Amino acid sequence: MTYIPQFIISPQLLAEVEQIAALRERIQSAVVDLVWIPALQKDTRTRNVHASTAIEGNPLTLEQVRALEEGRELSSSGPRHKREVLNYFAGLRYLEKNAAKTPLHHEDIFELHRILAGEVMDQGEAGRYRNIGVRVGQYLPPAPAAVSGLMFELLEWWNTAALQHSPVLSSAILHYRFEAIHPFADGNGRTGRALALWELYRRGFDTHHIFSVDEYYWEDRPRYYAALAGVRHAGEDMTAWLEYCAEGLRKTLEQAWLRIQSLQVKSSEKLVLRPRQEQLLHLLRDHGSMAPGEIWQALGVSRQGAMDVLRPLLDAGLVEKVGGKKTGRYTLKNQ
Repeated sequence: MTYIPQFIISPQLLAEVEQIAALRERIQSAVVDLVWIPALQKDTRTRNVHASTAIEGNPLTLEQVRALEEGRELSSSGPRHKREVLNYFAGLRYLEKNAAKTPLHHEDIFELHRILAGEVMDQGEAGRYRNIGVRVGQYLPPAPAAVSGLMFELLEWWNTAALQHSPVLSSAILHYRFEAIHPFADGNGRTGRALALWELYRRGFDTHHIFSVDEYYWEDRPRYYAALAGVRHAGEDMTAWLEYCAEGLRKTLEQAWLRIQSLQVKSSEKLVLRPRQEQLLHLLRDHGSMAPGEIWQALGVSRQGAMDVLRPLLDAGLVEKVGGKKTGRYTLKNQ
């Protein structure tokens, strides 16, 4: 049999897709020649990892996730939590490396799952379809004997018919159908969201890898789970799910555009960000504003060292000081 997703292009879905196309074009035009793209990519990767693992209950904060990626040790977290985060970073690097791969096979899904779920599964084996029945809340996924055939149909659709749809739609369809099949004993949520991202990469939608859709799902978890369950309640009609995912992608692009505006350098000379400057921009973005003492403590440098990091950012118009001489704080400049 051939997998055929059921949905209609509603007025709401059409409007969302049109807004997404306009936002994406604006973003693509803005990032053609910007030297800080690696900083934005690194920040997006960190936000993806934090969000997707947090959805599954990982308690590490965004700053702790960033610290792990930078090789810093965390003394207050368990080894499993750290392993889940490091696995997801490795999984995203795997997607980036194989962004253009086509066609995709069972072995590619197995490898991604091995990377994401290695050493953190409660049951089953990483990289192998499940041979046990599972329950997801009130939902009973297909029996183990049906998993391989259903995944074959999904892969066949992904490699062929998916190309007839906008990647906005095909990534959401892939996401839902994978979760409905629930092919692995554990780790399906992380893998399904990673596959949806892979589709955006493969279709050239996010060529710079600067969109973090999982942040939207994490911040909106009740609606996320309700939208997934809603497809089953609607007799597998995906229209409402596609509307939800398109709304999330549109809001993700809006957030990405704001971040790009906050990072754009409006000076005659381009600024090549050093690692500590990238770190400081991340801190200011997450905290809103920081006092001088907070900055040099967070960066692990002296007061003079902090000023050496700050001065080029101030000169370039990326950062500004607000408040008095003694009470002043530094913040990202709203451009």
